[in-house]
Amino acid sequence: MFSGHRSRWVALSLGAALAWGASASAAAQTPPAAPAVAAPPTVSAATAATAATPAVAGLALPASPDPALEARVMKLSAELRCLVCQNQTIADSNAGLAVDLRNQVREMLKRGDTPEQITDYMTARYGDFVLYRPPVKSSTAVLWYGPAALLVLAVVVLLLIVRRRTRLPPERFEPEPDTP
Repeated sequence: MFSGHRSRWVALSLGAALAWGASASAAAQTPPAAPAVAAPPTVSAATAATAATPAVAGLALPASPDPALEARVMKLSAELRCLVCQNQTIADSNAGLAVDLRNQVREMLKRGDTPEQITDYMTARYGDFVLYRPPVKSSTAVLWYGPAALLVLAVVVLLLIVRRRTRLPPERFEPEPDTP
């Protein structure tokens, strides 16, 4: 009786410790705030605040001064799945791993790798799961054809039930008389 309570308590304690450790390590990895930048007299206070911080109101500024490179990074990032969030692309996710993968994509593009080389590298490293649209092959056939197969199966079962019911005599559909 107590072992069940103890195991739950241990599991809750471990979960709390892991969550605390993750938040402490994330806080330790967060860079310190940038020092305030004195604005020239012609710059407004809002512009000075924007220049002093790397993000404004939750919107991240581009990591690269080259807008063409940044557009290519975001286009390729929209095709790769965040391994932490699993229902977002790395372009949409703010998870630490997604940020690291975006930076890695940026560096690979700067180095001159093609998008095909980058997706091949990511697939070799993380498997087909990293692709937001997995390729059609034997290991992913259920993902592509499973919903259609279930729909066809449901229609066949529905037709069999309707066909069986139409063959029943009408007496089977009348309510049974109440017997006192």
